[in-house]
Amino acid sequence: MRVIQLHPPFDHGAALRVPPAHDRKNWAVLWQWLGDEARSVAEAAAVQVLTPEGPVVAHTGDWIVLSHSGSFHVAHTLRPHDA
Repeated sequence: MRVIQLHPPFDHGAALRVPPAHDRKNWAVLWQWLGDEARSVAEAAAVQVLTPEGPVVAHTGDWIVLSHSGSFHVAHTLRPHDA
């Protein structure tokens, strides 16, 4: 009997949160961690990350996840202007 998988296999890894614009130390850590998979954007406290789905912009408070497979993913947090 074949098992139907309802969810993709859990692919956990590491994650870093996008720091506020004034936090230079943690921005340096984030840039080093992302390497060539990231680009700066005109917005303050935002970074464009290359994901399997294409480029995604991450803002302060969002999580950037490096999966076990080596791909980056962005988990957005709710921002006041989103509501």
